Amino acid sequence: AEAGRLERYWGNARRRTIYQGTDPEAGNPVICDFHADPAILFARQTGKFYLYPTTDGYEGWGGNSFKAFSSPDLVHWQDEGIILDLPSQVKWADRNAWAPCITEEKIGGKYKYFYYYTAAQKVGVAVADHPAGPFKDSGKPLIDRLPQGVSGGQNIDPDVFTDPVSGKSYLYWGNGFMAVAELSGDRLNIVPGSQRVITPSDGTFREGTCVIFRKGKYYFLWSEDDTRSENYRVRYGIADSPVGPIQIPESNLILAKDPEKGIYGTGHNSVIQVPGKDEWYIVYHRFKRPEGITMGEAAGYHREVCIDRMYFGKDGTILPVTPTLEGIRPVKVRNKSVYEK
Repeated sequence: AEAGRLERYWGNARRRTIYQGTDPEAGNPVICDFHADPAILFARQTGKFYLYPTTDGYEGWGGNSFKAFSSPDLVHWQDEGIILDLPSQVKWADRNAWAPCITEEKIGGKYKYFYYYTAAQKVGVAVADHPAGPFKDSGKPLIDRLPQGVSGGQNIDPDVFTDPVSGKSYLYWGNGFMAVAELSGDRLNIVPGSQRVITPSDGTFREGTCVIFRKGKYYFLWSEDDTRSENYRVRYGIADSPVGPIQIPESNLILAKDPEKGIYGTGHNSVIQVPGKDEWYIVYHRFKRPEGITMGEAAGYHREVCIDRMYFGKDGTILPVTPTLEGIRPVKVRNKSVYEK
């Protein structure tokens, strides 16, 4: 299938989407070419959304650089180019650039961006003054060994979360286990003695931790199964603390395949809240559509990034997400006062 441009109207809002595939009605995927493991950020400095995915399409997940994309509304995306190249910018790893995450912090009156990423099955961190870079690596891996008591799995898939209650920042990571540690004030090191394993108790955790906060509760989302499986999917739990313990709701599956739409392998998500609103979106990848389901193992590194609306029930549970082909309407952040602090 060839990448193309689609111009369409949705209500009164004109929408231009770059898409990959053959379906002229598709608004998902949101960016062209192959990308996966998307992290999402709203940057107060620029008033824009930023998307940070794995660069996909390489056999055996063999990519070695990261790109960023920016958008004013979660629909119109601009390619910001390569923001970190392992062979030329990272001295401790040159392969397997996977699953990044990012946080924006205001330190000494200036915005700083801390970009945590996987390289050669270790977790590193790079820093920039702008959400589109340039980023500079810290010079060493932040996580390079399994947590104490863990004998298997991989140190991959970092997620970073700053607790609005305490102001502390936490790093989560792991494949086969979920680990957490408090970050130091400079966000470049782990606080000694703070590392712990908090793997959800229902046996479904594989990888891809994502943590958000809403109305006094901490929500932990994760991916189940293997990214090469059509049944790769997202579950969640709830906690009263950013370090657990995680309580498992009775029905905690919130994102899964939809064979009738040709949607498979929906997982490794992040979540974004529209500033100043109780409005949430889930960002995830799926198999390349429509032929991904026929590609066997290769479907696991030919993935596309999608965005859909995520809702909460009145009791605080996350409602099942409907994966769509249409995607979402443009999001507007109208008042700078809701995020400029």
